[in-house]
Amino acid sequence: MNALRKMVQGTPEWHEHRKQHRNASESPAVMGLSPWMTPYKLWLIKTGRAQPDGATAPMKHGTEMEPQARAAYEAKAGTVMQPLVMTSGEYSASLDGINLSGNLIVEVKCPYKGQSSELWQSVEAGEIPEMYRIQIQHQLMVSGATLAHLWVFDGNEGLLLDVDQDEVCQQRIRNAWDEFQHYVDTDTPPPLSEYDSEFRNDAEWIAAAEQYCAAKVQTEEAAKVLEEAKELLLSLASTHPSIKGGGVTVSRFWKAGSAGLEQQEGNGNWVVKVSVDRHAKAIAGTAKYY
Repeated sequence: MNALRKMVQGTPEWHEHRKQHRNASESPAVMGLSPWMTPYKLWLIKTGRAQPDGATAPMKHGTEMEPQARAAYEAKAGTVMQPLVMTSGEYSASLDGINLSGNLIVEVKCPYKGQSSELWQSVEAGEIPEMYRIQIQHQLMVSGATLAHLWVFDGNEGLLLDVDQDEVCQQRIRNAWDEFQHYVDTDTPPPLSEYDSEFRNDAEWIAAAEQYCAAKVQTEEAAKVLEEAKELLLSLASTHPSIKGGGVTVSRFWKAGSAGLEQQEGNGNWVVKVSVDRHAKAIAGTAKYY
C-alpha cells in the first residue's frame, strides 16, 4: 500500500527517512549502473561506516533550478505537479512532482552543462540513459502512476520524454535490492569494483593510521621550523660567501648556465647551500626542537 510522507527534501527528517528505505535515486547504484556511487560505497553508507558525499556544483545547480523547471513543465503539460515523498513497503521515492489524480509523475533534470550535456543530447535523440530509466521505473513502482515524464530543462528550454511502466525492469530492481539488502543485513561487503577503496577500521589498521598521521603532522611542523631556521641563517650569512659555525656551513656560489646555452653575461644564478656536519647531526638527534 502506498503512503505519503510530508517532508521537505534535503531536511534532516528526509535524510533519516532515506536511511530506512530503498530509495529510487539509489537503485542505479544497487544495480551497478551509477557513475557516481558503487554498490560498495552505498553499503558503507547504509551500514553507517560512511556519510553521503556533500552536494557537488551540478547537484546544487539542479536543486536551485528545480522550481523554475517544474513551473516550465507545468506550463507545457498544462497540469499542476506536487513534489512528494512516497513509500510502498520498504521502497521510497522522492518525486519531483505528481498530479492530483496520481496517474502521472515527473522527474526533473537540469544538467549543469545545459544543451551541451550528454543527458540533453540523449533525450533529444529520444533515449534515456539507463541509470535514469531505472530511477524512474522505481518511482513508478512506488507511486503506482501509469506514466512518467522525464523533463530536461536548461533554464530556458525543455525536452519531454514519456516513460511507461515496465514490470520486467521493476522486478529487476526488486531482485537487485533483495540481494543488496542481504549484504547489509549480514554486514558483509558486496564485491568491490575498480573504483572502490576498501574500508578498514580494525584495531591494527587504525593504530598504524594514527601513527602515520601523527608522524605526518610532526614532519610538516619540522619542515616549517627548518625553513625558518634556514632563513635566519641566510640573513646572518651576508658578510662572506662561506660561513661556518655551530656545526653548520652556509655557502654561496655562482652557478653558470647550461653548456648548451649561449654564453653571455648574467647566464647563471646564485646558489645557497646549508649543510650540517656529522657531529652536529649526531648531537641534534638527541635534542627536541618541537
